[in-house]
Amino acid sequence: MTMITIMEIREAARRIAPYIHRTPVLTCSAIDNQADCRLFFKCENFQKVGAFKMRGATNAVFSLSDEEAARGVATHSSGNHAQALALAARLRGVTAYVVMPTSAPAVKKAAVAGYGAEIIDCEPTLQARESTLAEVVKRTGAVFIHPYDNARIIAGQATSALELLEDRPNLDVMMAPVGGGGLLSGTALSTRALAPGARVIAAEPCGADDAARSLTAGHIIPSVNPDTVADGLLTSLGKLNFPIIRDHVETIWTVDDAAIITAMRLIWERMKIIVEPSSAVCLAAVLQHAGEMKDLNIGIIISGGNVDLDHLPWHADKLKKEE
Repeated sequence: MTMITIMEIREAARRIAPYIHRTPVLTCSAIDNQADCRLFFKCENFQKVGAFKMRGATNAVFSLSDEEAARGVATHSSGNHAQALALAARLRGVTAYVVMPTSAPAVKKAAVAGYGAEIIDCEPTLQARESTLAEVVKRTGAVFIHPYDNARIIAGQATSALELLEDRPNLDVMMAPVGGGGLLSGTALSTRALAPGARVIAAEPCGADDAARSLTAGHIIPSVNPDTVADGLLTSLGKLNFPIIRDHVETIWTVDDAAIITAMRLIWERMKIIVEPSSAVCLAAVLQHAGEMKDLNIGIIISGGNVDLDHLPWHADKLKKEE
């Protein structure tokens, strides 16, 4: 396993600083009163491309040698990593090749194309994505940058918690959502190095709880047919990510979609900021475990704010009735 040290995380922070936003840490007394604790939200919804993914992609792209970068970079993604890699490649002046399933929303494809990436369509299966990517890499010689199972990606994602702990060093608990594990593993590494006494707790949807089951089992249990409104948390854990999570994350709390939607709406209404469902999973978990969190200082990584405004989840019942 590749070890990622706090020195590498600090180096990643220096490397990406000219290209990303240092996002704010926001608080909300109304939510604190409801949760009966003090919450500090690290707002990656204000990050470039609207998500924390910009950190890891930028670190990965700018870590490449000139010779490697000249060949371009490639990935398969239908989400925030695709946009982040496309923008990071444009900032370095190299080509990004992004394999995207035909089922990807047109608005996401437009964003990736807008950053200058070359989009290669494929069928909406993991096998098709991987085989198409292999063809692209063979044809172009581009460097494959995995969305989360990559040490440079993890070090880049770790800079969000690094900044939060610089701004709020006395946290009792650090929380992040978990999908593939890039954000959570990076968050855990930064927290263990800078706040070794703090608890690291993750949150995950009940309908995509493979990480919670993997942590309990002690080995990776793949995600099979996940079903949740938190569409950013559907992937299985990466091989590099899981050992870090196993060794440094205390527990993974699961919450149902109703709780996620309630927490998401609470953030919109009380904090006046746009967050996507995946970003609300941690607050939902805190509210569900309010007794255990009483009077603690809790840091939460708000992972992103990319949401379809025409299909907000609290309108889902209304839309079903109209159909």
